[in-house]
Amino acid sequence: MPSTTARAGGVFLPIIKSLSLSAESKPNHPSSRKLGSYLVMTQFQAAGSSSALFLTAAAQNLLCLKLAEELGVIITNPWVSWFKAASLPAIVSLLATPYLLYKIFPPETKDTPNAPALAAEKLKLMGPVTKNEWVMVGTMILAVSLWVFGHAIGVSSVVAAMLGLSILLLLGVLDWDDCLNEKSAWDTLAWFAVLVGMAAQLTNLGIVSWMSSCVAKLLQSFSLRLPAAFCVLEASYFLIHYLFASQTGHVGALYSAFLAMHVAAGLPRALSAFALAFNTNLFGALTHYSSGQAAVYFGAGYLELPDVFRVGFVTALVNTLIWGVVASIWWKFLGLY
Repeated sequence: MPSTTARAGGVFLPIIKSLSLSAESKPNHPSSRKLGSYLVMTQFQAAGSSSALFLTAAAQNLLCLKLAEELGVIITNPWVSWFKAASLPAIVSLLATPYLLYKIFPPETKDTPNAPALAAEKLKLMGPVTKNEWVMVGTMILAVSLWVFGHAIGVSSVVAAMLGLSILLLLGVLDWDDCLNEKSAWDTLAWFAVLVGMAAQLTNLGIVSWMSSCVAKLLQSFSLRLPAAFCVLEASYFLIHYLFASQTGHVGALYSAFLAMHVAAGLPRALSAFALAFNTNLFGALTHYSSGQAAVYFGAGYLELPDVFRVGFVTALVNTLIWGVVASIWWKFLGLY
């Protein structure tokens, strides 16, 4: 599902609400801290790493690579290259986040013995897997396989996506009204066209290269070595997101400029493109307005605003440390620098 907002509102939040209510943890109520607050906050904070793990997990990932391509940074076999670069740090971060939140934002309920029985009862009520569900599973496997191996057989990611959608439409799993109702997808398509076109024009007019040259000269005036310059640029890109209410909007406004600054400073091109793209996913849980999923989780009624800012900042620091240490070793092993 290439949308963090769709995963939040369509998959995870209904499951979390069901589990929370079964444990008598209600939204906008003192009982929310029994279980619901912890589950919502954990999913909210872990979503950044899951989005960073796969190229097709979030819309901004695809936009990042498209903008990098506009600057001449070409990633060969993008789905596999992305997954290899993100896999180890993302998995470590995903495993660490629930434990971290259990320590700094613990639930009042420590045990949920009724959850397995409730799940079994709900599955029994749903009945066996339907024909349309099997078609959906098979189509998803086909689409992901083409995203992974498409480069080797000459099938682009766009063709793979259109093939999957066509199969679902032809077999009746979806109809055109379903497609029209996906307003966020059409919104993303429109924004992509504008942002990619704008970025290309800024590059062609020399504005991005001019800005990057100015910043590179500034960094050189401080006599910063490459690792220090990399950290300054990545930290700046991350913290500026407090001023943005959209990850895609942040990418459209700043990704090209910051990537050009990395390149102008002498940093490896592919590593810089990946680092900024992964960074884009990690700041999606800083605040209640930092991403589409943030609004969904905060609107569920289980989180208090001070907790979102406090836990978001602490988790961001821990994730930065994990990605900084693990990724630096992993990327050296992969030969990215």
